[in-house]
Amino acid sequence: MRTILQDTILTQRKILVDLLKQPLSKLVLKLATDITNTVKLEAALHEAFPVFQHCKYLYIMDNNGIQITQTILAHSSESRSLGRDRSKRPYMLHDFSVDDFSLSEAYISKHNKRPSVTAIHVIKDHQNTLIGYLGVDYDLRELPGTNHLYKENYKWQQIKGDPAIRSGLFAQQRMQSDMDNHLENVFALMQALICEHGVFHGKFHFSSSRTTIWLFDDPYNYRLLSMNELNDPDICLAYPRHPYSELAQVPEAAIPKIFEYFQQLRFADEIIYLRAGSINVVNGMISLNFSCDGSHYLPYQEFLNKGMGFWFGTEEIDPFQYDELIEIICGKGCEFVYKLIKQHRQGNKVEELSNIPHVEQDKIVKELETIMQVYSHTN
Repeated sequence: MRTILQDTILTQRKILVDLLKQPLSKLVLKLATDITNTVKLEAALHEAFPVFQHCKYLYIMDNNGIQITQTILAHSSESRSLGRDRSKRPYMLHDFSVDDFSLSEAYISKHNKRPSVTAIHVIKDHQNTLIGYLGVDYDLRELPGTNHLYKENYKWQQIKGDPAIRSGLFAQQRMQSDMDNHLENVFALMQALICEHGVFHGKFHFSSSRTTIWLFDDPYNYRLLSMNELNDPDICLAYPRHPYSELAQVPEAAIPKIFEYFQQLRFADEIIYLRAGSINVVNGMISLNFSCDGSHYLPYQEFLNKGMGFWFGTEEIDPFQYDELIEIICGKGCEFVYKLIKQHRQGNKVEELSNIPHVEQDKIVKELETIMQVYSHTN
């Protein structure tokens, strides 16, 4: 399946083919009559150069891929590649017995070390015998652009990380970081920076206790905030007030839910845990990097809709759907609820909560305790 990026590249290549194919076909007919006369060949290339817009070099090779002319530039020529064997270069690997013309894939040029593409057209004599090749080199920096900028296709993507980290995954365990100890304050500060101070992209590095932020008013530079800054609400004074942007795809109300989910993924398991997570409110994308070094990129709606079972391969209940579970438990009566709370507090397994991460079990039990306190006061 082709991606949008591949379609953009194909569009660029089509533009170049349209610019080249016809003038190259005309030029090789002229060159074929003077293939043994280097002076005339170079003169013909100088004369033809203006036709090939954005071209870097023109040159001619014999039928073995050996360069037999100087390399022709827009207003000069150079001889350092005269006699060079180009037969093994990427642009010469095309099957020219099938097609007289080829536009190479991008490659790194041998001398200038620049991303380049080369168009090759075979030169044949009047008996249709191959007698040489015409080469046209382009520096990718100087090619005409397409009429539109490539746009990312924002959908869920998973990228595997370092195999060395994955192989040693079960030999490691999450260590409580300074950020872990202050997550509530860190999330509150980041929410304020995003909603009220013009931050559009924020990344939490949970394990190393730092964040990086990008601002609407200075998008080309990022700021690194250590725990010293993250523990100081006065940091907001360093950034001017900025209303929540109309460019944002993420509703303000979704931001605390996203951060809550980050916390779930950070503490749900001591071996497989969230190491870093980011939010970009403009393109609506969430990025996650786990202890196995695997990374995920997905739209915020999809992120919020996925339950914990998606990340850990179980059938856990979505962390934002616990209200329904609490209602079911409460529907079994006060005696049942009190018994469940007691079992959990004693560290015993509670069947109704067995598929839920421990940190979430604590939250549910606290909510049940609150409900029962209210109930006891009304009776």
